Amino acid sequence: MARKSIRTFRKAIAVASVLSLLGLTACSSPSTTQPEDGNVEIRFSWWGNAGRAELTNKAIKEFEAANPTIKVKPEYGDISGYFDKLATQMAANDAPDVITMGGAYPAEYANRGALLDLSKVGRSLDLSKTDQGALENGQVQGKQYGVSTGANALAIVVNPGVFQAAGVALPDDSTWTWDDFATLASDVTAKSPKGTYGTATVLTHDSLDAFARQRGESLYTQDGQLGLSKETVQDYFDYSVKLSESGAAPTASETVEKLNVSTEQTLMGMGKAGMMLTWSNSLSALSKASGAELKLLRLPGESPTPGIWLQSSQFYTISARSKHTDAAAKLVNFLVNDASAARIIQSDRGVPSNSGMRTAIQDMLTPQGKIEAAYIDQIGKMDFAPTFIGPTGSTAVAEITARINTDVLFKRLSPEKAAEQWISESKAAIGK
Repeated sequence: MARKSIRTFRKAIAVASVLSLLGLTACSSPSTTQPEDGNVEIRFSWWGNAGRAELTNKAIKEFEAANPTIKVKPEYGDISGYFDKLATQMAANDAPDVITMGGAYPAEYANRGALLDLSKVGRSLDLSKTDQGALENGQVQGKQYGVSTGANALAIVVNPGVFQAAGVALPDDSTWTWDDFATLASDVTAKSPKGTYGTATVLTHDSLDAFARQRGESLYTQDGQLGLSKETVQDYFDYSVKLSESGAAPTASETVEKLNVSTEQTLMGMGKAGMMLTWSNSLSALSKASGAELKLLRLPGESPTPGIWLQSSQFYTISARSKHTDAAAKLVNFLVNDASAARIIQSDRGVPSNSGMRTAIQDMLTPQGKIEAAYIDQIGKMDFAPTFIGPTGSTAVAEITARINTDVLFKRLSPEKAAEQWISESKAAIGK
């Protein structure tokens, strides 16, 4: 998330808090959670590429046909500006009714009182068929604020065609290490046309979490503290800069240029990368963009201690200030529990967290969708450490990681100084 996004978010929350104290913020009346009579219009926001928009709009039309008194107004755009816009809307008391969120954002907004406790709309939103782990992913302090759109996991997306053209064999993902990853990526770059790299990116904030977990640590502890050592953070930045310096990954300038770009603009999406560390549900979109038959591999370094985990791809949430929470709950219920919606969306937002919906789409999945589902099934059988949602302020930590990593890549900070700064700023961000 960009630095501007964090500033905007904090400013928005501050403004909203002041308005609330002055009694100027419109709050949902008790009647808003009751079934409504007459026609209503609700707004539904999400981020993603044109393919996701097309699928989601088809699902919306199915919902409107089944619920003729409810009109849904879609609001969507690229991830780069999504949370900036949402923060501004929150501050202006103009948030969408149904809001798609990810990562630690449900906890951030729920802790600020901006999201609806979904137990209040239990008549219209049935979560009894949702996997228990997925349910827990959407809970904050024991209350349900988000509904998982589907399961997701970190993976290495691989373009076998790039490997084949370079004359490099694909790795054995049951045994490979991070050193193997770096060596392979450097080899692919060296044997490929200029502009094609062994790995599309250096490291991500999520890979820092995986690094920690493979060492028996964690990004956050259950009580909301940082759970990783300075040594782990330093090794992370050291590895990141070595990928760039060796040519395994793009240069610092190229890496910065590719931050927050659309799927089609990534090196993997352009067919100019052998590997990319990203989320498993990106496979279909990346395959479509690249025109290649891509594959998913497990992360390097998963033996002897797995660093991977299952995570909800995204969450559907409802604004606490929505005037039509019953209608909003019906839309969420349709998206996660209705077979017609599942057959349209399939695995675009992750493998469904409702077993009935997984069954409904099994025979419809594209080859890439089946690969995603099989990967999630494989990960689900692993014995991995628990995952703890980041505390309030943790959304800023992802921005801190990206910014400091950029300073490391441009040699403005050594990995050691970067680790010290990362820990200091991250502790300040979460108030610890």
